[in-house]
Order: sequence, then structure tokens, then C-alpha cells
Amino acid sequence: MRLETLQLLPVEFSDVEGWERDDHAAAFAAYLGSARVISEKDDGDCAVRTAKQALRSAAAGTSRADARRFFESNFRPFRLRNQREAGLLTGYYEPEIAASKATSSAFPVPIYARPSDLVNLVAEADRGARAHEGLTHARQTADGGLEPFPTRAEIEQGALAGLGLELFHAADAVDVFMMQVQGSGLLRLPDGRGVRVTYDGKNGHPYTSIGRYLIDQGQFTPETTTLQALVSWLKSTPERARDVMRQNKSYVFFRIVGPEETTSALGVQGVPLSAGRSLAVDTAFHALGTPIWVSSPTLSHAHATGQPFARLMVAHDVGSAIRGPQRGDVYFGSGAAAGHRAGLTKHPARFTVLLPRGETDAER
Repeated sequence: MRLETLQLLPVEFSDVEGWERDDHAAAFAAYLGSARVISEKDDGDCAVRTAKQALRSAAAGTSRADARRFFESNFRPFRLRNQREAGLLTGYYEPEIAASKATSSAFPVPIYARPSDLVNLVAEADRGARAHEGLTHARQTADGGLEPFPTRAEIEQGALAGLGLELFHAADAVDVFMMQVQGSGLLRLPDGRGVRVTYDGKNGHPYTSIGRYLIDQGQFTPETTTLQALVSWLKSTPERARDVMRQNKSYVFFRIVGPEETTSALGVQGVPLSAGRSLAVDTAFHALGTPIWVSSPTLSHAHATGQPFARLMVAHDVGSAIRGPQRGDVYFGSGAAAGHRAGLTKHPARFTVLLPRGETDAER
């Protein structure tokens, strides 16, 4: 966490509304994925020690009560203080789309693997936080220099044709676009098998929200812009949809994770995402693996019971549109139902971050 730019108010766990009612075992299970990554570091700081303690606790078996004690014993809660802007929660998910290994008239849209000449200019974990600084990826030229990679329009017009980069072919261009925005996908093949793919780099151009573009063009209003409405409009006007989608010059490449039965959607560090517990954050403010209590009283569709959203989540992912200390993207899971919930999510929220005990509490 970038402490010098945040004002944090230390509180007690008893001050965190709803803390005692949460399923801490579910939060602990989500945290373990990050703990395995953090524990591999050798700097010996508080986060590493806490991660290793989590792994020891898991090996011994962790009940719901044990998980709550783990968080309370190893972390201190801090509310973000004096923020000028209210927090905002949105949602994302893993779409399921029809695809085939072979191209045909039924499956004409390529899903590309990462090109060999694509290079990172920033770490993948920081691509969301630093996207405003310029290109995040570039093409390495034959003489060892760098140049901008082709844009979405240029790629769709054949810039990568003939290079053998096609992993699969999809039935619908809008589906591929949405899979790129979400960062992962479950491909449903003609024989019924499911193959999971995940983000493996992008062309480096800044992400542009086509929802915002259509609002600016008068096609939608902020109140009517939902994921479902956007997808429906795009699929109903294919020619206009192509031009609108090309307003977003960013283009995402994928790699195969494996069969549906043995894999999960992955966050930026390769950590399996947990539906309702994984959060995409701005890494300029929050380190990946940070537990964050997220409260959004007006968000009720995440619970089957309709209860307001208040739970412990874990920073597992990043996103180009996720900017600010109280800006988060909730992972809702895989498939159409998850996509529906994600598409409805645009709610004010408050974050309470959990920092390892022993970490400096210097005035900030």
C-alpha cells in the first residue's frame, strides 16, 4: 500500500459493521491463494510472515472461528480517511462463449495468443495503475527498438494474420470483445467440452470504455447503461458495433489454462479467483493479497437473501478502469448469471484495509 498518499484511521474489529456476521472461512480460503504467492518472497517483512502463518494454519485445519481469529490476531483494520471522492464498486465475471479450434463460417473470429514480439513496459500487476502514463506494452523491432503495437482496428484488419497465433475461433465478435474486457473466458467447444483461457498480455494501448463513448454519443444515459443493455445493442447492430468497439484501441491476448473441470479463473498473479471474495484494485494504493473489508449498503443483488454487501475480500486482480484507493471490481464468478450480477453492479462503497500487525503506523 502506498501509505504516504493515504490517510488511514486505525479502528477496532468491533467497529467494522457486520464483521462478526461474515463467513471468515470463505475469506481465509481466498486469502490462501495470495498467501502462497507472498510466502515465496524472501524479504521477511510482515506480509511474508503473515502469509506463512496462514499456510501453517491451513495445514492444521481452519474452522470459521479459527479463520476469524487468524485475521484478528495477524491484522489491524484501517479505514480510509478524508477521501475526496466516494468509493465505487463495479463487477466483473468470466464469460462463457461458443468457440472452436478450427475456423469456419460459424466460427470466424480469432482468439489470439500473445505474439512473440510483444514486450512489457510495466509489470502486469501495475498495468492498471500506470495505464495513464502511456503505453504499457510495445512491439520489439528487428533492430532491438520499440514501436507501438497495432491497435484493435489494425489487428482486426489483419495485422496478425498468417502468424499462427490463433488459439481458437469464436462465433461472435462481441463475445470476444467482452471476454477481453473481463480478462478471462470459458470456451464452450462444439463437442460440449469447456476450455478455460486467461489474459496473457495486451497491445499496450489505453483502455477506452465504449459504454462511456455511447453515453457521450447520446445512445445511452448513465442510468440505462448496463452490461446487458450494452451487449444487446452491440449484437443488434453488427456494423455499428464494429466501429464502436474499435474506439477501444486496447486488445487482449490469451493463453490456455486448461480443461473446465480442473481449472479456475485466475487473477493477475495466477491466483485462483473466488466468486464474491476476489477484488480487483488499484495497486498504486493496495498491494496484491491485501484483505479489504468492503461495505456497500445499496448493493443487495450479490446476496441471495438481498442483504446489503459487507464482507472481507482479497485484492487478487487489477483492471484498466480500476483507479483510486476506494475503487474496486468484485469478481462474481463464471457464466451468464454471474455476468448479470456483475453488469448490475455500480454502487458506492467504503473500504477498510487490513494491514499486517507490526507494519509501520507512521503518520500519513
